[in-house]
Amino acid sequence: MIKADLHMHSTVSDGSFTIPELIEFAKKKGLDAIAVTDHDTVSHFQQIPKIEHGVKVIPGIEISAYDYENNFKVHMLGYGIRYPEIVEKVVQPTLLARHENSLKQIRILNENGYDINTEELRVADGKYIYKQHIMEYLLRRGKVSEMFGDFYYSVFKNNGICNFDIQYISPIEALNTIKEAGGLAVLAHSGQQQNFDLIPKLVEAGLKGLELNHPANDEQAREKIRRYADVYGLFLTGGSDFHGTYEKAAPDLGIYLAEESGVEALC
Repeated sequence: MIKADLHMHSTVSDGSFTIPELIEFAKKKGLDAIAVTDHDTVSHFQQIPKIEHGVKVIPGIEISAYDYENNFKVHMLGYGIRYPEIVEKVVQPTLLARHENSLKQIRILNENGYDINTEELRVADGKYIYKQHIMEYLLRRGKVSEMFGDFYYSVFKNNGICNFDIQYISPIEALNTIKEAGGLAVLAHSGQQQNFDLIPKLVEAGLKGLELNHPANDEQAREKIRRYADVYGLFLTGGSDFHGTYEKAAPDLGIYLAEESGVEALC
């Protein structure tokens, strides 16, 4: 069976490794295929090598959405996108809003004495700041002791001074965008966001797959996902959701792999 890790992030969004570095890492792990699914961007599509060098690299995307009616996050993975310009038009406002949100967080932190120089931040795609980039800077400059310690959870979470977010598109808009771009939509890590009840509605709109193997899906979540896949005839994917050093306790590539049905559909 083909060993495929179909969910990871590069420096084009909030990962700490470049695409060439991810490819080399995948080779060392003995993977046959990977998908680079950067958040809310298709800019990395241009960096995917045209010729395979020991590992197949699939361009993908993870679109951030929110169901405001039921109050939960929804992340939609898209694969096989033939018209990336359609996707870019929809996700670009999210990128810009996230960047402005990060600049506001930086202003607040600077007002509290953290002296963050935006010119020295490592940013996504050379343009966009995520909170991971803020934390990496603070760690690199010795202003915090770890990326995801007490400071992070007291400032960016738990009603901290930087605990505010942006407006996201709806799950149906995310799914329709992937469809209109000629791609296949897969619901990511439902165990993390507990959005199982939305699956029937998404299937009606054209959902094709569910992410089964993921570090945030426990056994109970995987059992639910398998049931939904059986009922609605969905294929099953999997991936590490690798962000490198920009994710707390990030699993190595290759630990969470796509099921055979997902490999057949996407690889």
